Amino acid sequence: MAWLTDAQVLLARCVHTVSAAGLQAVNTLAHTFPATMHGPGGVTATVLLAESHLCVHTWPEQKAVTLDVYVCNFGGDHCAQAHQVMDALVALFVPQNVLRQDLQRGHVGAVD
Repeated sequence: MAWLTDAQVLLARCVHTVSAAGLQAVNTLAHTFPATMHGPGGVTATVLLAESHLCVHTWPEQKAVTLDVYVCNFGGDHCAQAHQVMDALVALFVPQNVLRQDLQRGHVGAVD
């Protein structure tokens, strides 16, 4: 449950995960939302990357999480690292169901 409700613990894991994947964190932000009558507040953890960003949003009252891993491929292909980050974070939450969407934008190494 800590991953769903403790912004600092989640953020630390996110930073570790992007570093382990070979991406470069340049800044971070975490926010805890207030509890409601439905349960503890969720959290948002954001890691700005030299390659773009990672955002995690949680809804503990629904046992739900959204993950957004976005990498720019200008000057190199960072898709494998993005997939590594996504796989590690999905495994962290041990979900019963996963809806995963993968979107390729532009051309690897191209200037649009």
